[in-house]
Amino acid sequence: MPPAESLARLRLARSEGVGPQTFRRLLAEHGSTARALRTLGTRAADPDLVEREHEAVLAMGGHWLHLGTPAYPPLLAAIADPPPVLAALGDLSLLPSRQVAVVGARNASAGGRRIAEEMGEALAAAGVAVTSGLARGIDAAAHAGALRHGRTIGVVPGGLDVAYPPENAALQRRIGAEGLLLAESPLGTAPIAQHFPRRNRIVAGLALGIVVVEAAPRSGTLITARLGAEAGREIYAVPGSPLDPRCRGSNDLIRNGAHFCEGAADVLETLPASAEAAPVFHRPAPRAPAHAPAPARDAREESRGSDLLSLIGPTAVAVDEVLRRCHLSPPEARAALLELELEGLIEALPGNRVVRSGTQREEDFGGFRTPT
Repeated sequence: MPPAESLARLRLARSEGVGPQTFRRLLAEHGSTARALRTLGTRAADPDLVEREHEAVLAMGGHWLHLGTPAYPPLLAAIADPPPVLAALGDLSLLPSRQVAVVGARNASAGGRRIAEEMGEALAAAGVAVTSGLARGIDAAAHAGALRHGRTIGVVPGGLDVAYPPENAALQRRIGAEGLLLAESPLGTAPIAQHFPRRNRIVAGLALGIVVVEAAPRSGTLITARLGAEAGREIYAVPGSPLDPRCRGSNDLIRNGAHFCEGAADVLETLPASAEAAPVFHRPAPRAPAHAPAPARDAREESRGSDLLSLIGPTAVAVDEVLRRCHLSPPEARAALLELELEGLIEALPGNRVVRSGTQREEDFGGFRTPT
């Protein structure tokens, strides 16, 4: 992509009120990035700030990955809300590799960390890139194991230059030098609560399969697994003691149909041979209902999230009930519900229910406290 177009797309992605879905809609409606930016007027991001960020990533030895270009991972492009732009630092040849996400509890047991580290090393030795979120606990152990073969991808919740948690700073630097780092947020961004589920959807979107090693029932790890399952990825879970609350979520995954997994061999046995062989590329495209409304316009795009949120309170409600009572088509409503969840405004519960988020508890993000 020419540098000027790369810069323009980054500016569009950084503009006020432009998320992944709005980004794609603006490009589709206006036919070019320049025209889309003109329609935003003062809402468009400051061009000088964007240019400084663009050049800073290149000066680090990094790259920009743009949705719709050959370098962009096809599996990630196939999710409901792929990031329009990603900053990357490290070995881009890992992106087309078969990828497996290894995720789990931040307050992991010693046994869980050992399993994750051995799993990461064995998968990497088999030529599979191990993807995770660079959190403490299971994520860090899986990255460390995979680094023995230089095949790991870390997706950071903040900017490419921000280490979080701080104790993983050396690990993050090493992944940038020997593996690959990816970030959706601008340089200098410190993670906040809504960044973690957004990071998790990238981890899930990149991978052919997701291995869960220890997960509490209410955790960011289970959000990753659910997003992966909804996107047609293989889900694996390592069984744990029923006496350990860190294993309740992973055991529930097995109970609900996830692959029983004790090691890398269990993953390799059922993992698709390539990204192109993934089920997501071989499912029939959903047919739009005959009464489907015309594409949403700007005002509706901005208000549909608040309209849905008004239907969801502190008591859990079935998603089907929300769909019946809103004025959006089912695909529009489900996309808006996902966006509300990624923003931390609602929570998805078992039984296809949702509830308004209250004060986020530590375990809601896999057992670690987000910065204030």
